[in-house]
Amino acid sequence: MTNLNASRTAIRTAYIRAAHQLLDAPPRILEDPLAVTLLGPAAVQRINDTVESYQTPERRALRAHVVLRSRFAEDQLATAVQRGVTQYIILGAGFDTFAFRQPVWAQPLQILEVDHAGTQTTKRTQLAAMGITIPENTNFATINFEHESLRDDLLRYHISLDEPTFFSWLGVTMYLKEDAIDAVLKSIATFPAGSEIVLTFAPPPGDSPSPFDQRAAKLGEPWVSYFEPDTLETKLRGAGFSSVEFLSPKEAEDRYFRQRPQDLPIPKRTNIVRAML
Repeated sequence: MTNLNASRTAIRTAYIRAAHQLLDAPPRILEDPLAVTLLGPAAVQRINDTVESYQTPERRALRAHVVLRSRFAEDQLATAVQRGVTQYIILGAGFDTFAFRQPVWAQPLQILEVDHAGTQTTKRTQLAAMGITIPENTNFATINFEHESLRDDLLRYHISLDEPTFFSWLGVTMYLKEDAIDAVLKSIATFPAGSEIVLTFAPPPGDSPSPFDQRAAKLGEPWVSYFEPDTLETKLRGAGFSSVEFLSPKEAEDRYFRQRPQDLPIPKRTNIVRAML
């Protein structure tokens, strides 16, 4: 990935979200029709022409994880807004569409999408091409987590460090070195009590990398950081978070899978966590 190009894994994730809308039965885990609109007709045709490739056990498991993590983060955001959160920062936003389909309860929020310059340029070009309007409460920030201070850069984009804030950080930590992850968590921990983050992480690969890890490496964006849940909890608490809760496979099943058709597998691993200050 270069400064001029969109992340290939971000584009792949956008296809996965769109495939959920096109191929999986309602009620969907994540209702996101804009995922389809944003990619455009050519991408929709490509998905429809390669349906079988999206229905392998590996691809269905990945799709379940991708839509689950977004749904969980958005559910937690809704709860956070009720207790007074005023800012929503999407770290590694990729082609996330929440800001462009935001419900009424989200409209008072200040929303900031943070990502690599090449990904953001591609996304904004596609938004314009598809006639998707950027809401007045939404802005974009170009921040490199490996080389820049998140806290300092958020100030440049008029984010208040004194307001309770919700962060989502989905599908990113595995691509960053551990010191960069630590720096981001410490920046977030400077926000006031009541602020929250939902993030995902990759458990250690064991004897061999997972198919998802291998696929990312083939796309030129290899995973470099892995955590056991207890190790990550220690890291989060050490950064200053007072409450750490992992979404277990059982809770995910009860909340999101049990009341819908069995076309997507229930996750078997714990790799989604929420932490509050």
